[in-house]
Amino acid sequence: MSSDVPPTPVNATMLQAFEWYVPADRKHWKRLAKVLPGLSDLGVSNIWIPPACKASSPEGNGYDIYDLYDLGEFEQKNTTPTKWGSKEDLIALRDLAKDLSVGLYFDVVLNHKAGADHTEKCQVVEVNPDDRTQIVSDPYEIDAWFGFDFPGRGEEYSKLKWHWYHFSGTDFDNATGKKAIFAVTDKVWSNSVDTTEKGNFDYLMFADIDFSHPEVQEDIKNWGVWVSKELNLKGMRFDAARHFSERFLRDFIAHLDKEVPGDWFFVGEWWQDSAENMIKYLDMMGRKFSLFDAPLFYNFCEISTSERADMRKLFDDTLVQKVPVNAVTVVGNHDTQPGQASYVRMEGWMKSLAYAVILLRVDGYPCVFYGDLFGTKNPDNEEGPACGGKLPVMLAARKFYSYGEQNDYWDEPNCVGWVRKGTHDKSFGLAAVLSNAEPGTKRMNVGQEHAGEVWTDVLEWAQGEVVIDEEGWGDFTCPGASCAIWVNKEAPKREGLGDFNANIYED
Repeated sequence: MSSDVPPTPVNATMLQAFEWYVPADRKHWKRLAKVLPGLSDLGVSNIWIPPACKASSPEGNGYDIYDLYDLGEFEQKNTTPTKWGSKEDLIALRDLAKDLSVGLYFDVVLNHKAGADHTEKCQVVEVNPDDRTQIVSDPYEIDAWFGFDFPGRGEEYSKLKWHWYHFSGTDFDNATGKKAIFAVTDKVWSNSVDTTEKGNFDYLMFADIDFSHPEVQEDIKNWGVWVSKELNLKGMRFDAARHFSERFLRDFIAHLDKEVPGDWFFVGEWWQDSAENMIKYLDMMGRKFSLFDAPLFYNFCEISTSERADMRKLFDDTLVQKVPVNAVTVVGNHDTQPGQASYVRMEGWMKSLAYAVILLRVDGYPCVFYGDLFGTKNPDNEEGPACGGKLPVMLAARKFYSYGEQNDYWDEPNCVGWVRKGTHDKSFGLAAVLSNAEPGTKRMNVGQEHAGEVWTDVLEWAQGEVVIDEEGWGDFTCPGASCAIWVNKEAPKREGLGDFNANIYED
């Protein structure tokens, strides 16, 4: 092999580094710092951290966002640290991540603000909650929670104070206690949002931000530059991308690119089962953007709850099938976990198959969910780690063996498989077999260069050994409703593969 051939890049893997029910003990940044070296060893190259800005309450996860510029530094909303911890601890996590070459992706909440400091009177009209383009009342005055003074922060980092004219809508009149969807008079909902639901889905919750206002545009663009430099960010995840101006988001990203040049990664939450609508949005964003592959997630769920479903249809109408370079593949997140409004049932056995799919195939950028790696703390439904605790092994298999040409053996409805042939410098490859019914066997070719090798399942769920014949063929098995990941038993890193302490809550 020529010395001019560049080394094969290590596979990139993202971790969503939180779940909804993480204890509100202000220790999460410290917990992440404790496990980050081990995560890096497993191949986690970037972590998506939760909204680190001050929420409307000490227990708020940050989606009830109060102050973008308070990262747990100022006494506001009855606390200095956020639910996740202090700014000091966040900075320590930043520095450790830099030392380990692990990127930080910030969960950016721009659609709305919550927990206003005072109410302000303004003129509104009511709109039909099922079709926000229909006005159903004459204009009248309400007392809305639109006044944000940030008394704890003052004018540090930003001088802007928010008033009613910085917002386009709300859902509560403090004067009467009435709940409705109120549009501020003489304003219009943004037309560069999702219009496939509710007529116009600009309004989602709390005080809806008006991105047509020049002061709003300037302040949020400035915040993006500030927080990126403050935390050495490598990417951003945009919450509720369906619900705020796509035009502003393009401007925001362009401004960030100009002021903080770098190899940025941007992903939006556009949670629908329609790949067609999502691709239209990607086209508007200019394709320097990614979306979570919700259609693939829903396919996983459907297969797991349908008897003997045809797994060959797994990728039908998914982003990873149609626009793989823009697809972030997931098996779940903080919105789909049990106890959340968007929860969708996925049988436990299916998670192993789903993670094998997103971690060990060529296409898509996989995002592993914290709740699957470490377990969840929902007091009504606490769960341990998914995949029988073998998710660290799957991560390590991605880092060390999942490279090179991919050949599919997608010829049976209930048992599928593929091989990765390896590359010149990561030559070991792997063979994956998945079944959603009885135990399965796939005869697959891993390459003549592996002739005579003895392969075993790194998950240790499939028993026995496979001896690769002189043509490179082997008969690879997996248990029923399960999967197996076969690798040469003499391959480097096999000893202690995935040896990782997933008890993140140990003192």
